[in-house]
Amino acid sequence: MKSTRDLLNGNETKTMIHFAIPMIIGNIFQQLYNVADTIIVGKFIGPNALAAVGSSFTVMVLLTSIIIGFCMGSGAVFSLNYGANEIDKLKNSFFTSFIFIGIVTIVINLLSIIFIDEILTFINIPPEVLSDSKTYLQIIFLGIGFTYIYNYFSAVMRSLGNSIVPLVFLIMSAIINIVLDIIFVVPLHMGIAGAAYATIIAQGFSAIGIAIFCMFHVPQIRLKREHLYLNKSVVTMVSNYSILSSIQYSIMNFGILMIQGLVNSFGVSTMAAFTAVVKIESFAYMPVQDFGNAFSTFIAQNMGAKKLERIRTGIRSAVKIITIYCIIISVFILLFAKPLMYIFVNKEETEILKIGIQYLWIVAGFYCLIGYLFMFYGLFRGLGKPGISIVLTMVSLGTRVILAYILSSVSFIGLVGIWWSIPIGWALADIIGIIFIRYQFTSSNF
Repeated sequence: MKSTRDLLNGNETKTMIHFAIPMIIGNIFQQLYNVADTIIVGKFIGPNALAAVGSSFTVMVLLTSIIIGFCMGSGAVFSLNYGANEIDKLKNSFFTSFIFIGIVTIVINLLSIIFIDEILTFINIPPEVLSDSKTYLQIIFLGIGFTYIYNYFSAVMRSLGNSIVPLVFLIMSAIINIVLDIIFVVPLHMGIAGAAYATIIAQGFSAIGIAIFCMFHVPQIRLKREHLYLNKSVVTMVSNYSILSSIQYSIMNFGILMIQGLVNSFGVSTMAAFTAVVKIESFAYMPVQDFGNAFSTFIAQNMGAKKLERIRTGIRSAVKIITIYCIIISVFILLFAKPLMYIFVNKEETEILKIGIQYLWIVAGFYCLIGYLFMFYGLFRGLGKPGISIVLTMVSLGTRVILAYILSSVSFIGLVGIWWSIPIGWALADIIGIIFIRYQFTSSNF
């Protein structure tokens, strides 16, 4: 298997799609980690356990988003170095970021364990699901290190143009997760703890597997003594990309956590419905999120090679791809909202079904807006301007959080106000993203 691939030549649309497809398939299988938990827990344990898994998932996404943001930021630096054929600099960047992000992961893991009660209080976990939520999180926290290792080496592989290897390990890991979920929860009756153990065992497999593969098959990260030092310029570059990318993802998921806290205040039925629709949406617009990440690598490699016209053409192609996909998936979700909810919730849970279908009918028609936003994130990260992505994230999530709290407090709007705040936030961020792109095109620096 070829360990690297450049994105500097060939038809831009085909190049981006071929690179993005394995990432999309891989993320589908990654989503199966938590979707398997959700389906099995919802069907075999009950609504309270389903609500607990949903709230716990939101917490984990926030914590791991910091780590993933660092990994993705480092990946952008690797892509620039690879595109410019500066292999020694790439190796030094690998060493620097691996140590740096490893320390960050240890700190996050310790703090999450120490302050677990405060975290659960912050997101308004109802008393009836508090015990399950704490049990699930205590076990899941044990796998944070695996999350770091897998995402770090995935970022390395993707920065070198290889999105196949991360996919292979995710597929095997997802299969392990699903099989163990069924065994631990159904015949062994381990409850919500069984679902959590199944997840971290599967995560451990994918993390250790991809790390071993990279050590043996990727010469670009085989270090010699001359690479084992902290070069100030490299440290600064890696830190800037990593920290800004991490801040972006942290802001995004902190906003989502605040929304989760607001949703929790509406009761267990709303929590369970929100858990189900989040899983549905993770599959619905996840492909455009992955395409945005692939687009970032495409932009970064071509920026490193100074192929600016290819970047312009790539942007136009990305807009077309995202528009076509999002229209198709929006129509699908609108037509099949009820059957999709049945995957996670039993038919007799009428209140949960009603809330979930209402959410999907409001939000699903606007998936083009989130698709363009993911493209903007990838574009500006690839151009070496991750600060703009932070601005767009703050606008999108800030608007969403503020509107959600204001509108939901109005008696005749209530819960619907939370749902409508989502596309409004996307739309405002997209408008600002367009303004930044127009400025970038007319700037003498581009």
